[in-house]
Amino acid sequence: GEPPLPERRRRQRLADDALVLDGEALRQPPRPDQVLIVDKEGAFRDHLARLVGERRLAIAWTDSAATAVRLCDETQVGVAMINTSTPGIDPYALCSAIKAQEGAGRTAVVFLVGKAFPYDTARAHSAGVRGLLDKPVADRSLVAILARLTSMPA
Repeated sequence: GEPPLPERRRRQRLADDALVLDGEALRQPPRPDQVLIVDKEGAFRDHLARLVGERRLAIAWTDSAATAVRLCDETQVGVAMINTSTPGIDPYALCSAIKAQEGAGRTAVVFLVGKAFPYDTARAHSAGVRGLLDKPVADRSLVAILARLTSMPA
């Protein structure tokens, strides 16, 4: 016969006693299906509701940073989409305020940015921004990101 092939594993195998038999420690709770839109008008919220309405996502809208922080505190928000051109709102400060709340670690904050917005990668990273979408956002991109960040089927 032929000699056995060498091991190709990058890590050592776990000992049998280290295995979790029921997988309970590996399970995470389901992602919240609440989406919060922070924008100057509710048109984007209405469009998103029509786009994903049959998938049963709860979509809330506000044009105020204080209301956004309160909503994230009172409900489990899975995704917060912040339009960076909303007047009177610093998107980085709002993201930091949302992420500073207890239980908001799993809330994904996504910026909706226009061409004129000077995106600061270092500030976004320190604030906890999960990603950004260039405006205008294609419907296909909206559905894809919501499917990835919530439990909504694609």
